[in-house]
Amino acid sequence: MLTVIGVLVGIAAGALAMWGWLRAASASRLGAAEERRRSVIADAEREAEATRREAQIEAREQAVRLRSEIESEVQDRRLQIAKVEERIVQRESEIGAKLVELERREQGIADRETHLKQLQDEMKGARDQALHELERASGLTLGEAKQQLLERSEDLVRHELARSVRQLEEEARTDARRRARALVADALQRVAASHTAETPVSVVELASDDMKGRIIGREGRNIRALEHLTGVDFIIDDTPHAVVLSSFDGLRREIAKMTLEKLIEDGRIHPARIEEMYYQSKAELDEHVRQAGEQAVFEANCGEMHEELVKILGRLRYRTSYGQNVLKHTLEVVHLAGLMAAELGASVKTAKRAALLHDLGKAMTHEVEGSHAAVSAQLAKRFGEAEGVVHAVEAHHYEVQPQTVEAVLLIAADAISASRPGARGESLEHYIKRLEALEEIAAAKRGVAKAYALQAGREIRVIVEPAEVDDDGAVLLSHEIAREIEDSLEYPGQVKVIVIRESRAVEVAR
Repeated sequence: MLTVIGVLVGIAAGALAMWGWLRAASASRLGAAEERRRSVIADAEREAEATRREAQIEAREQAVRLRSEIESEVQDRRLQIAKVEERIVQRESEIGAKLVELERREQGIADRETHLKQLQDEMKGARDQALHELERASGLTLGEAKQQLLERSEDLVRHELARSVRQLEEEARTDARRRARALVADALQRVAASHTAETPVSVVELASDDMKGRIIGREGRNIRALEHLTGVDFIIDDTPHAVVLSSFDGLRREIAKMTLEKLIEDGRIHPARIEEMYYQSKAELDEHVRQAGEQAVFEANCGEMHEELVKILGRLRYRTSYGQNVLKHTLEVVHLAGLMAAELGASVKTAKRAALLHDLGKAMTHEVEGSHAAVSAQLAKRFGEAEGVVHAVEAHHYEVQPQTVEAVLLIAADAISASRPGARGESLEHYIKRLEALEEIAAAKRGVAKAYALQAGREIRVIVEPAEVDDDGAVLLSHEIAREIEDSLEYPGQVKVIVIRESRAVEVAR
């Protein structure tokens, strides 16, 4: 027991001794660390003081240099300001001298104006006196002298004008006639085609007159169904072995004709079969229209066309204008415009495309409002044609003024195709009215005794009174008549105006 107590006491004594030693060692290390801290702080303070003193010295030196630079710059600015002030003073002295010179000149100008006014007054008095002396010496007043001078000048100018007109006209006619005849003759020779005058009726041949009763049907039900579906009048009269179809719409008339021919060939004619054959014929005709449009584009050889334009173009195959088939007329205009454009160096492609599209509106005029030229231009623009093509189409009937060579060529080609012999038919009433209008224009002129329209309205001969119209007046009269015909009448081709006076004839082609 004592042993255990001794061990415990020994352990406690050892622990106390260890604790004392550790405490003494820790106090010794803390003292050394404190000493080092005080030494580092002292060194840092000394370095900071040294750095501060160096910074103060550098700041003083920099302030001295900056002050020196500012004083130098201020000195330079003062020198510049002194120079500017010197130049301003010099400029003011120069301006003062110029002002004095200007005042002197203004005074001189005022003196000259006064002197000039005096001279003008003197000249006016002298002129009035000279005029009075001239009137007294000649026995004529100023107005009478002016009138005589104007009359003589008018006669001289009128004579010279008529002589120049005759000379220039003869030269231009000789050259233009030769070149135009060669060009048009070559174009017509290449594209000449016969146009058969078509009427608004079609005739379907029948094998026998017994077929007429079957076409009419019981109580007329078959013919009513045909007319209702096709919109065409079926005329069944005493004409042997024939049924006449009447309509101004060529497409409807062709569908009706195809429908009736299919029914006759099939032999079964009743409303249900009529409707079936009608829609079958309509589909076939649509295909024919598309093929006709494609063939026209191929013959024109002016590039690809929009599919819708091709379809509308094919419809022109079943449209006539004054008996002239519009599609044939269109192709003829295409070739004429292309040949003339090639001869003149214009755009052949633009001229041909415009010619191919210029009458598209005739296939649409019963469906939309507006003239066929405006409708054609709208269609061409809608389907992406070039501006030059659209303008030429729009201007081919002068609804707008032509601005390009291709537009003028299209107008000329259209007129040539429409006016050439055999191209179009014309009603007797319209023909007589046109001749009367030509004669009335000529007969209304002063000095005209008689006027006759000849050559189907292509030539007008005017007989004048010799006492009232001289040779020069005949030349001017022919031009006046030609201009009035151009302004007030529509005519195909040219109208030749011939003024006859004392066995002399003056010819003007318009």
